[in-house]
Amino acid sequence: QVQLVESGGGLVQPGGSLRLSCLVSGSIFNFYHMGWYRQAPGKQRELVATITRGGSTNYDDSVKGRFTISRDNAKNMVYLQMNSLKPEDMAVYYCNLDETRHGPRDSWGQGTQVTVSS
Repeated sequence: QVQLVESGGGLVQPGGSLRLSCLVSGSIFNFYHMGWYRQAPGKQRELVATITRGGSTNYDDSVKGRFTISRDNAKNMVYLQMNSLKPEDMAVYYCNLDETRHGPRDSWGQGTQVTVSS
């Protein structure tokens, strides 16, 4: 069972930046394809960024050019650098294995809240 702990969320003004972090348990982290997801109130969880075990990245159009996903395999960490934040980015952000590659996940961390407001 993979354990995930997200951190780094907070309150930021429109146009601001945040860096989210995710610690992933397990000794085979290097083999996981990872993703960052978000869920806004009243909406379904959506996948916004992915990174393969080889380091290739992909982004949803809504965040392309503003968000950057990265990973540090030595530390079992995944990051999401979020720049030029908009009110519509406000959500609880989760990291997990990339469901498009690993299949549906039934275990999630607590997530980290991102609030974008002036």
